[in-house]
Amino acid sequence: MSERNGLRYGLLGLALLVLLAVLAWVVSRPEAAIRAAPAPASTTSIQSLAELDGKAPSRRDLNIQTWQTAEGAKVLFVAAPELPMFDLRLTFAAGSSQDQGVPGLAMLTNAMLNEGVPGKDVGAIAAGFEGLGAEFGNGAYRDMAVASLRSLSAVDKREPALALFNQVIGQPTFPEDALARIKNQLLAGFEYQKQNPGKLASLKLFEQLYGEHPYAHSSEGNAESIPQISREQLQAFHSRAYTPANAVIALVGDLSRAEAEALVAEVSAALPKGPALPPPPVPQQPEAGKSHIEFPSNQTHLLIAQLGIDRRDPDYAALYLGNQVFGGGGFGTRLMTEVREKRGLTYGVYSGFSAMQARGPFMISLQTRAELSEGTLQLVKGLLADYLASGPSEEELNNAKRELAGSFPLSTASNAAIVGQLGSIGFYDLPLDYLEVFMDQVQALSAEQVKAAMAKHLDPDALVIVTAGPTVAQKELPPPTDAPAEQPSGVPEH
Repeated sequence: MSERNGLRYGLLGLALLVLLAVLAWVVSRPEAAIRAAPAPASTTSIQSLAELDGKAPSRRDLNIQTWQTAEGAKVLFVAAPELPMFDLRLTFAAGSSQDQGVPGLAMLTNAMLNEGVPGKDVGAIAAGFEGLGAEFGNGAYRDMAVASLRSLSAVDKREPALALFNQVIGQPTFPEDALARIKNQLLAGFEYQKQNPGKLASLKLFEQLYGEHPYAHSSEGNAESIPQISREQLQAFHSRAYTPANAVIALVGDLSRAEAEALVAEVSAALPKGPALPPPPVPQQPEAGKSHIEFPSNQTHLLIAQLGIDRRDPDYAALYLGNQVFGGGGFGTRLMTEVREKRGLTYGVYSGFSAMQARGPFMISLQTRAELSEGTLQLVKGLLADYLASGPSEEELNNAKRELAGSFPLSTASNAAIVGQLGSIGFYDLPLDYLEVFMDQVQALSAEQVKAAMAKHLDPDALVIVTAGPTVAQKELPPPTDAPAEQPSGVPEH
C-alpha cells in the first residue's frame, strides 16, 4: 500500500470511529431530552373555495391618492408597505397613433430610450440597474408608450436607481450604432412575418377596418418606413411626446406620501416640457366585406371584426360580461362549445373588445383546416347573429359572473398588477373607484341589459373579414356531436 493510500484509509477509519461514537451518544440519551418539532395545529376541514358559499373572494382595498406635478403630470399613488420596494410606471400618450405618417416612429423612439444617455451606453445602463437590484421596462402600442422602474425602496438603492431612470426617460441620446442595430432587428422581423399567415391577416384586418385612421398601421412600422427614420426624428418625437403634460405617473410601494411626492417631482422635472398631444380622431365606419390572403398551409386563419367602443363607453361593463359568455372566457363559451367541443374544428376560438382612446376593434379569431374554412366562417357568423338576437341565458350569465368574481381580485394581487391598473385608470381618465364600481356593475347586470348592449354595438351584417390560407376545395362541416373526432396531438400549423 502506498503512503498516500495508507493516509487516506487512516483518515476514513478515524471518521468512522467518530460517527459510531456520535450514534452511540444519541441512542443513550434520555427520551425526554429528544425534543421533536411541534406538530402543526390540526384542522377539522380542508379550506376551499366551497366555503365561500357563492360569495366573491375578498379583494384588496386600494386607497388611491392623486395629485398633479408642477409640470402637469397626473399622479396616482398607492402606499404598499408590505414589501420594501416600489413600482413606478409612466404612461405617455405616445403610441403609434401619434406617428404622424411615419409608421414605427413611436415604437422606435421608445425602444431607443435605454440605448444611451450622456456618459453611458446601453451596457452601462443595464449594469447600473442590475447593480442596484432594479429593473427597467418599456414598450409602445397604438395608444400609449410606457416606461417603468422597479426598485428597492431603501434610500441608498432608490435614489441612484431613480437618477438613472430619469436620465433614460429624460436624456436619451439615440446613438447611431444602436439605431442601426435595432433597425436591422426590425427588418429581420418583417421578413419573418412573411412566413406567418396569422400576422399577415392581422395587418390586413387593421388596414381594412381603419382605412386612413392612425390605428390602421402596425405599431412596429414596416419595411419601407423603418429604414428612413433618422436620429433627429426620434429626438423630435421624444421632445414632443415624452412631456409631463402628456404623461400619467403611477406609483405603488413602500413609500410615504411625502416620499412619493418627492419622487414623482424628480421624474416630472426630468422630462422635456411641452403640452399634451391631442387624442386620435374618431374612426370612420368601414365597409363590410371579405379579403383573402393566399398562403400555402394546411390551416386557414380567420379574423372577423368590426369597430367596437372606446374605453370610456358607459356600456363597457355590459359588453365585457357579454363577451365573456360569447367567446372571451375560454372553455364553456358559446364559440368554444360549438366550434371546438361539438365539432372539433379548431384548437381555440376567441372573441374580445379592445377598447382604446378611440373605438377599438371587436374581433373573433381562430384557425381551422383549410378545406373547412368556409363552413367554419359561416358557422361563426351564425353564432354571432344568434347571440345578438337571443342574448345570454341566465345560467350562462351567472357562470360568467362567478368566474369574474373569482378572477378579478388577481388584478390587484401584486404591486405590479396595481401599478398597471393605476396607469390605465389615469390614462383613460376613469374614476378612482373604477375597480370597485366595475365589479358592482357587472354583478348587477341582467341578461336583457347585456343583450341590449351587445345588439347596440355589434351588427352581424357589418363584419370585416380577413382570411389567410390556401384556396382548396371545400367540404361540409361535420355535424355537432358530444364526442367529436379527436384532434391531432401536434401543435397547430401557423
